[in-house]
Amino acid sequence: MQEHVSDEFVKRAQKEGYRARAAYKLIEIDDKDKLIKPGMTVVDLGATPGSWCQVAVQRLKGHGKIIALDILDMQPIPGVQFIQGDFREESVLKQLEAAIENKPVDLVIADMAPNISGISTVDQANAAYLTELALDFAGQWLKPGGSFLVKVFIGSGFDEIVKVMRTQFDKVVTRKPKASRDRSSEVYLLGLNKKP
Repeated sequence: MQEHVSDEFVKRAQKEGYRARAAYKLIEIDDKDKLIKPGMTVVDLGATPGSWCQVAVQRLKGHGKIIALDILDMQPIPGVQFIQGDFREESVLKQLEAAIENKPVDLVIADMAPNISGISTVDQANAAYLTELALDFAGQWLKPGGSFLVKVFIGSGFDEIVKVMRTQFDKVVTRKPKASRDRSSEVYLLGLNKKP
């Protein structure tokens, strides 16, 4: 708790009006890789509490569309269409596809993590499964040339995910933003320029 309260990114988020310190992860990655541009359609998987949506709204500058999805409720954000539901359920996926009007999207961002049980093999498998679902969605719905940013945890299944992403994107890079805690095994995989 003390680490959280004294965290520079937590303090900045409170001061700058972001819902979570995670905003700075996306800001740093987007500053480097220029993922979010006005006019885009962005899908945010695992969006709650909404700090990535806040960043995306700012960077779209009023031009574009953001569809956010999470199993947990999210307080509304102007410019964001939110769907509450479990991404693993077919009916929720259908709602998401309807929200994008069954048209390809420019960017899929996924900062999802499963509920942590404390049993590392179970948590690792659950995290990998969410990543695979997000990758399946991106594979199906990203435009050629689109990008996919996903949180992953280094461990079993990581190399497999990288391998699959390399078949779908021209370039796959790893990002560890400063706002990611050093002791965390989380990194972000970025697939750039989806192959046709």
